[in-house]
Order: sequence, then structure tokens, then C-alpha cells
Amino acid sequence: MTNNMLFVRKKPLLLLAMGFFTASLLLILPSKAENMFLPSDAPLQLDLLTQPKDNIITAKTIDPQKLTVPSLWWAKENSEKQLLDNWIVYPPSQTEPPRADLIVNQQIWGLLDYFGKYVFVNRLGSLASKFGYNIRIFNYQKEALATYTCNFSQSPASCRLQMNHRSQIGFSFALSN
Repeated sequence: MTNNMLFVRKKPLLLLAMGFFTASLLLILPSKAENMFLPSDAPLQLDLLTQPKDNIITAKTIDPQKLTVPSLWWAKENSEKQLLDNWIVYPPSQTEPPRADLIVNQQIWGLLDYFGKYVFVNRLGSLASKFGYNIRIFNYQKEALATYTCNFSQSPASCRLQMNHRSQIGFSFALSN
């Protein structure tokens, strides 16, 4: 056999190997990027609403010296009065950036269509991200309803909005933008 014939026989194997390598990179790379946008998996601690500890901020926390960051009161008073019921703001930890867990009125949330929910999450997520905070949206039954998670190590920060939906037959699925 000539060298050309050997190359022709090996070419499909080379192409196949390159295809597997490329496919494996596509599987690995998005997962690393996805990890940057994973919301906190810490449980919602509703007891902090009545008994805040350390540097925890709630809707009832008032600092007479300065504006409390992130300032969610202005958003609540101006446009989210009935929907946004309370919040718990956590300072940064060694493993997570700061976050705000927002608790919504389930009756009002249930009346909103997808677009109305999206606008709410995007508005408050954008506001909180300006102060370096991620947000998670819950009801008082501790059901996660939506998240707005940013990768603050990039400039400008790259953010992802994720909404959890229940279909008519009871399955839940997540949509992200």
C-alpha cells in the first residue's frame, strides 16, 4: 500500500476522533459556564424574618444612619406594594456572593401571567445586581419561583433569569433567559 492509501484509510478515523473530541468539549464547557449561574442552594430561612441575626436585613430592618443596601423599599413602595411581601438579605460568605431572598404574596403572583412575572423578576434582579446581589423569589410555602443570578467576576456582570413553572398536569420545569 502506498502512503496515500494509508492516509485515506486513517482519515475517517481521524475525523471520527476529532468529532468525539469536539463533542466532549461542548459537553464540558457549557457545564463550567452553567456553574457560574447556579443560584444558591441554601434553604430559605423564614425564621429570620422575625428573628434576624448578624448582618441579615429584612423589610423591617431600618438603619437610621444610612440607606440599607440593596434598597428594595423604594421598589416595593413604587410598584410592587402588593406583590413583594418581605425579603431576607444575606451578606457575602466565603462560598457565595450576597443574595436577597424575596418572598411574594402567592395570590398576587398566581394572578400574573408569564410576562408579568418575568418583568417583576427582571426589574428587582437588575436593581439588586447593581449592588452586587443575586435574588431568589419564594412564596411562604418555601417554593422557589424564580432566580436572577449573576457572574460578578465578569465586567460587566453577566446575569441569568430563571423562572420555575408548573404545567397544567403538575410537572415543573425551568425556563431561563
